[in-house]
Amino acid sequence: MKTFFHVSDIGDLSAALKEAEEIKKNRFAYKHLGENKTIMLVFFNSSLRTRLSSQKAAQNLGMNAIVLNIGQDSWKLETELGVVMDGDKGEHLREAIPVMGSYCDIIGVRSFAGLKDRDYDYAETVLQQFIDYSGRPIISLESATVHPCQAFADLITINEYKKKDRPKVVLSWAPHPKSLPQAVPNSFAEWMNAADVDFVITNPEGYDLDPKFVGDAKVEHDQMKALEGADFVYAKNWSCPGVNNPEDYGKILSKDMSWTIDAKHMAVTNNAYFMHCLPVRRNMIVSDEVIDSPQSIVIPEAANREISAQVVMKRMLEDLQK
Repeated sequence: MKTFFHVSDIGDLSAALKEAEEIKKNRFAYKHLGENKTIMLVFFNSSLRTRLSSQKAAQNLGMNAIVLNIGQDSWKLETELGVVMDGDKGEHLREAIPVMGSYCDIIGVRSFAGLKDRDYDYAETVLQQFIDYSGRPIISLESATVHPCQAFADLITINEYKKKDRPKVVLSWAPHPKSLPQAVPNSFAEWMNAADVDFVITNPEGYDLDPKFVGDAKVEHDQMKALEGADFVYAKNWSCPGVNNPEDYGKILSKDMSWTIDAKHMAVTNNAYFMHCLPVRRNMIVSDEVIDSPQSIVIPEAANREISAQVVMKRMLEDLQK
């Protein structure tokens, strides 16, 4: 595995889930794979779960983990080619990336969407430079358009908690005071489409995700209708994807609080489990009573981030030995 961005990179999902189950039973069984190996975790944006889970997964595999917070532990880095570097950015990615690659065996990169230029973001301009210049396997720790470690952890969690072979999973938009990227919902949609679930996406008009991520999912703009009979409810905000109107990309088109997941919404489900990637804005995304209920599985979901990261790193280490 040279890159981990999309569900297609993980291969057979049944095999990946089985591997995750095996690793969860014994996190240190493959410690020999990472002996004398180093992973560099590069953060252009803040993190809690991604940083901690990635470091822990690397340590479980015997690897040394170097964490680099760009702009804090390093120079501010210029990401665009062709610019005159007369501002506050002291180094260019073009030089920084191959230097990073010379100090490690695997690189994980976290770089959010700027939400100003849709073409720039959806071209994965920053992440692509790491692929082009590092000479190392690259893991997306959330990029402009995808968050595969989160989506894999979500699938592991659903597989653990499902009560029937083909559960109904609903991804619901919810309000938020800030413009957020589409990476989490994009990846969740991509992975659910590949899994054996009945998948529905519900969001207000104007918030439809990019068709390449929506895939064959049913899109329902009536939230309560979408939630009927759901076994899992995944709440998440995202800003306008700009699919039909690129000029609206990254904008907040609605803060409709009627979309907040509360007891009324959960009452029409099949006693559904509540999911969210965290961090979550309480009483905007979800009410206290829902996230604090026995049906909330946000903590086990977050814990599975360690497992999803470890499966990916294990496979990359195995490929390095070939």
